[in-house]
Amino acid sequence: MKRIFLHFLAALSVVAVMVGCKAMDSLSSAETAVGTPYEMVLVCAQPQWQSELGDTLQSIFQQPVKELMQYEPMFNVIRILPNNFGNLTRKHRNIVTVLVDPTITEPSIGAQYDVTAAPQIQIAIQGPDNATLAKYVSDNRENLLYVLEKAERDRKINYVSRYHSEPIHELLKERFGADIYIPNSYKILTESEDMVWISQEYPDASQGFFIYKYPYEGQQSLTAEALIKARNKFASRIPGPVDGSYMTTVQAIVDETGENYTPFIPNYRSFTIEDCPWIELAGYWEVTNDYMGGPFVSYTTVNKATKEVVTYDCYLYAPTRKDKRNMLRELQQLIYLMRFPTAE
Repeated sequence: MKRIFLHFLAALSVVAVMVGCKAMDSLSSAETAVGTPYEMVLVCAQPQWQSELGDTLQSIFQQPVKELMQYEPMFNVIRILPNNFGNLTRKHRNIVTVLVDPTITEPSIGAQYDVTAAPQIQIAIQGPDNATLAKYVSDNRENLLYVLEKAERDRKINYVSRYHSEPIHELLKERFGADIYIPNSYKILTESEDMVWISQEYPDASQGFFIYKYPYEGQQSLTAEALIKARNKFASRIPGPVDGSYMTTVQAIVDETGENYTPFIPNYRSFTIEDCPWIELAGYWEVTNDYMGGPFVSYTTVNKATKEVVTYDCYLYAPTRKDKRNMLRELQQLIYLMRFPTAE
């Protein structure tokens, strides 16, 4: 069992050893954790739940997933009272406990791993009163979400590392010069020298991605406009259900009246994974000459060894499914299994 205490600062999380925590118990970690991805057991007494602290927790954990057009919460919250926190709920994969006690001098958030089952994260939130703890939690909401999201991501990474498709791994390594691990449930649909299209098909959904490359021509290759242009070029190779139909990027959406269209630009952000810079582009796709569409999230970097732009572009089509979050998150998490060589 790992114990970590997170002192959340404005721009940095400092990790140190945690010695005890009133809101969390330690039991055997020999059993397998229960629950589904992005499901959480929140242990919170009624006075706290009905206060500004409860409102703050709900606003954080049940805020909408930004990549989806329809509402889905970031986490499915199962809220229980402390006296109902029994053996079964203690084995859940994600547990958040809340304790308000006037003898606690300062608010804190602590994280422990594999306490009563594995793989598991337990987070203890505690403070002297509802108002103080509500403010502290609100101020550190991004860090709180980060550790929970990372726990879910690490579970997927560990699974795929064991159960990946070696033929797909070898193909992508040969095409793009990188180690890229994909679950063995995915199948190759088309391949060429500069693009590979892979998906996992269901009767009512398509969960897929395409990886493509092209010459790097400086920073202008990595602007939002350049990335959208490149995406449309390669997405046009993905055919729709009728002749002349193909995937493209949504660049205008219907306004609140439902009668007019307004320009839409995919969300653009930069981040790093183990010192490798990436650009995330999140938006929506549609099919020209047909009525298909859904969310997409692309990840772009530069392979310094080959001086090429490489993009991993994941998309989801699930028009009749109400729950799309987990399917999209699974695709997004695969980016953390990609490793490019360092140029000499």
